[in-house]
Amino acid sequence: MPNNAVAATEAQTDSLLTNQANWLLSYRYGLRLSEQGTVISVGDGIAWIDGLPSACMDEVVRLEDGSSALVFHLTHDRLGAILLYQTARLTAGTQVYLTGKRLSIGVGDALLGRVIDPLGSALDDAGAILFSGSRLLDVRSPPIIAREFVAQPLYTGNKIIDTMIPIGKGQRQLIIGDNGNGKSTLALDTVINQQDKAVYCVYVLIGQKRSTVVNVIETLRRAGALAYTVVVVAEATAMPGLKYLAPFAGCTVAEDWMAAGRDTLIVYDDLSTHARSYRELSLLLRRPPGREAYPGDIFYLHSRLLERSTRLSAKQGGGSMTALPIVETEQGEIASYIPTNLISITDGQIYFDRQLFARGFLPAIDVTRSVSRIGGNAQHATIKKEAGRMKLDYLQFLELEVFTRFGSRLEASMEARIKRGQILREILKQDSLVPLTIEFQMAWLVAYNEGLFDNLELEQVAPQLAHLREQVEKASLNIDEGREQWKILIYAWLK
Repeated sequence: MPNNAVAATEAQTDSLLTNQANWLLSYRYGLRLSEQGTVISVGDGIAWIDGLPSACMDEVVRLEDGSSALVFHLTHDRLGAILLYQTARLTAGTQVYLTGKRLSIGVGDALLGRVIDPLGSALDDAGAILFSGSRLLDVRSPPIIAREFVAQPLYTGNKIIDTMIPIGKGQRQLIIGDNGNGKSTLALDTVINQQDKAVYCVYVLIGQKRSTVVNVIETLRRAGALAYTVVVVAEATAMPGLKYLAPFAGCTVAEDWMAAGRDTLIVYDDLSTHARSYRELSLLLRRPPGREAYPGDIFYLHSRLLERSTRLSAKQGGGSMTALPIVETEQGEIASYIPTNLISITDGQIYFDRQLFARGFLPAIDVTRSVSRIGGNAQHATIKKEAGRMKLDYLQFLELEVFTRFGSRLEASMEARIKRGQILREILKQDSLVPLTIEFQMAWLVAYNEGLFDNLELEQVAPQLAHLREQVEKASLNIDEGREQWKILIYAWLK
């Protein structure tokens, strides 16, 4: 046997004998033995630690200076940890101790109306939070047998989505598009529209500027939506580990309510920044880079997060978690790596188009590229029937409109259809932060399908819609009213 092999065998034997001796001492004399590691290097939110052979992945370690870290990478001779909290005294040589605990966060109704970081610490000035319990940040998604089909609608208050791209409770609907096209505004509209609908909301801000964070919080407060919403914030200046943990923290908070039988809505704003934070951590920890320098498990990272959003069966309480992940594209390229991954994970996407935004069609949702794969099963039957006729007219209009660019002379029937489509496009425009009731959605759908807007000029559409909305609010109608009843009332209102 070579000398190197002999030396290795002897070293393993000595280590085994030492461990056995330590165990006997602790058993006989009640001694408490603990492992102790040492920080080798620290920087960029990462700490390399020597020792701690019993450390496990995702275990929290305590550093002597008061810092804390999460074991994130294991090698043969050392481990890499992402810093959760760092003091100014943290340097190489600092002692490290195991805690035997995984990362968890406080949950409960006390979080409503609060702004927290991914560790559950309050970022507002409302005092300490009295949690009713705690849950692990990273857990397995509910098994298939614990899930139920999506069968209840979640209304966003948006004309285009509630009629043509419906979302159901428990669905994962991706919001995708270039920066500055209104993706976050749509998410805020959806949260605001949940008022008085018994839906708890979680808004996760990942790597956003402080001005953006303040604007989101103030928008929710002015609309009265902060009372049923938790805002989880990991600012752009936060350590990469906190930005990585932010969506898991928000998901855990919503998951606790879902397990209690409540309906929840969670917004991830946005997962492009989250992917970049994970890439940064992985490269700092010297993991092998893959496509676009992302690690090979980037798909698994987002899939295990979004798979936790579902609708639970009645035996499990019947709660639901609806997810609206936001992802940013560059120059409208939806075939890039991260957007493609998220499109394949989610149950549909709402695509924001820059050209529509430039032409003033707001919200700039491209109906031809947007889809909801399961939301139609949750859509109200009457709305689904009326919206089907309207959507067909709109898609035909978009095809016919191409011919008008050539300046050719059109038949009278085609001109009438194009004018009707232009009126419909004017109807679908909507101001931000003005979510609409589903009863009003039903009213304008019936009015359009009955041709009551056909003789209007484009500038007359908005005032007529405002009048219709006022009448619907006065009448206090229910969506379950028969179509004939709606038809009679709408003819009376718009005569």
